Amino acid sequence: MPREKGEKVVATNRKARHDYTIEDTYEAGIVLSGTEVKSLRQGRASLVDGYAFIDGGEMWLDAVHIPEYTEGTWTNHAPRRKRKLLLHKAQIIKISHRTKDGGYTLVPLSIYFKDGKAKVELAVAKGKRDYDKRQALRERQDKREAERAMSTRRHLGE
Repeated sequence: MPREKGEKVVATNRKARHDYTIEDTYEAGIVLSGTEVKSLRQGRASLVDGYAFIDGGEMWLDAVHIPEYTEGTWTNHAPRRKRKLLLHKAQIIKISHRTKDGGYTLVPLSIYFKDGKAKVELAVAKGKRDYDKRQALRERQDKREAERAMSTRRHLGE
């Protein structure tokens, strides 16, 4: 029986949703050493340059920065090492077919603890072009301005 219940988000990659169009998301377990888990429990991690790839039928997470545990000794881990991800074989095959199509990549969206176990949310994503990013930003601003105008009309009408 797990000691903890629920989810505790450690780190999110907010830039990924801006730079990529997300197609599918998957939840995967992460193989971690003891000091990595302790560092994550302190809420310290960065997904900024992280990516996942498939090598030899196994999925790996690379360039994710989990800083060294402050109270760790010689048993501390390397901050930017490759970490194995735990997924079902069928999921790995499905993802590999998807990424081989071209233009798709695997991006980590968040690292969190679910019932005491470290998990990563992966996205099969396609990179956005600059004009797509500008258009999405413009749409968001237009929507915000419309909501603001409607709320001021509601307040004036009362």
